[in-house]
Amino acid sequence: MKILTSLILSVLFLVSCSKWLDVKPQSQVSAEQLFSSQTGFEEALNGVYTRCSQQGEYGDELTFGFLDILAQNYSIPAAAEDYQHYLQTSIYNYGDIDFIGRKDTVWSGLYNAITNCNLILANIGQGKKFLSTVDYGIIKGEALAMRGYLHFDLLRMFAPSYASNANAPAIPYVTDYTDKVTPLSTVSGALALIIQDLDSAKGLLKPVDPIISPSYVVGYPGNDTTTEQKNPSLFLQSRRTRLNYYAVCGALARAYLYMGDQKDALSNALEVINSGKFPWTNPSDFMSPNPQTVDRVLYKELLFCWYIPTMKLTLQNRFATATNVTGSYIDGNGGNYVYQTGGIGANDLRYKEWFNSITANGQTRLDLVKYSRDVDTNLVPIVAPALRLSEMYYIAAECTYDANPVQASAYVDTVWVHRGITDPMTPVNKQDFMNQLVQEARKEFYGESQIFYMYKRLGIPIVTPSGISYPASNSIFVLPLPNNEIEFGNR
Repeated sequence: MKILTSLILSVLFLVSCSKWLDVKPQSQVSAEQLFSSQTGFEEALNGVYTRCSQQGEYGDELTFGFLDILAQNYSIPAAAEDYQHYLQTSIYNYGDIDFIGRKDTVWSGLYNAITNCNLILANIGQGKKFLSTVDYGIIKGEALAMRGYLHFDLLRMFAPSYASNANAPAIPYVTDYTDKVTPLSTVSGALALIIQDLDSAKGLLKPVDPIISPSYVVGYPGNDTTTEQKNPSLFLQSRRTRLNYYAVCGALARAYLYMGDQKDALSNALEVINSGKFPWTNPSDFMSPNPQTVDRVLYKELLFCWYIPTMKLTLQNRFATATNVTGSYIDGNGGNYVYQTGGIGANDLRYKEWFNSITANGQTRLDLVKYSRDVDTNLVPIVAPALRLSEMYYIAAECTYDANPVQASAYVDTVWVHRGITDPMTPVNKQDFMNQLVQEARKEFYGESQIFYMYKRLGIPIVTPSGISYPASNSIFVLPLPNNEIEFGNR
């Protein structure tokens, strides 16, 4: 009999801040018992999201942590003040014990979640006896989508990029609930399986996902204009903190772009854009002086996010404040360089609203306040962004340039207008366009760990805010597999 550990059946959060699943705490439960009811399947799937939202994964490190350090987004202090132990990571010392611990935790954590996805998928057939058509499509679709999503991030971390070596050994793509060692797939082989899982999920979710309905209105929790929490089924509420249909489209757009398939990447990105489902953030919400109503994370624009209500203190400690000088920050000159404050970025709302300038001992530093909470209650729940509307515009722009440079620039201009930049994009050629696009994406994804993947996909140097350039290299872009994986997997 298969045994499911307590990791998946701890008391689990659903998206709604104040609502809990009624789950009996227990150390372990048989798969047969768990998957004998609709509630059991729902609990198992919720457990996967809970597992992925831990501090070692998307609840901290994979959103706010070491990938942004690798992308040179922060000014790392000298060793004596390196309280978060990121200095060696920032110089790409992949033998450093702290770095090894972090990336090995990511590997084991994501594969643990994948294993639980596979357990759900191995039992979903018997669920047809009692699951409604909607629940069956949602549960199987999200489990497949999560399996593809997690494998894709593992691929982007631990294997060469598709552009650099599509045939290189990459990662094990695990599709069975088994204790047998899964052979390594190549980069192209893993990508094919990722797209297969995501595409299957898209087909399952399209006819049943409530978010597709015209009556489903995205907005702030508790707001009278939103319907996100009005479904009679708690399981079907707050779809944006799940891998919903449009999030799967966004993940497919990412994956297709990674393998150079611009046609399918554009098609999926436009499906999100043309849906009109995700409204741009009102500047009055972004710039609100009221700490209870300000929306610095641009919540309504999120296609998918990880719900992390327990990470408030972790985020406070990660990013420095006036009284805490141990967190991640960027020096003043570096911030001016990244956001081009002397030129096109003079009115960039992201620079103005996301950073708090502090001058001490003649030096100015910028603390990222994108995730800060000055009060216990806020318009927006504490979440870790996973997929944004703006990214769909960047993908559309990149995939359109060769055929229609004017339209490509217009996609970027749309994002700029909603970030306070009124000057139009005027690239002189494709290289200039791509340089501007990368610089724009870096601004948008600050503190979200996506820009490292963009550098890797394009094979371009990583430049620090102070102007130091690290040449594109697999020695930087490919994280080493865990030693246990090499030893016991015969890699």
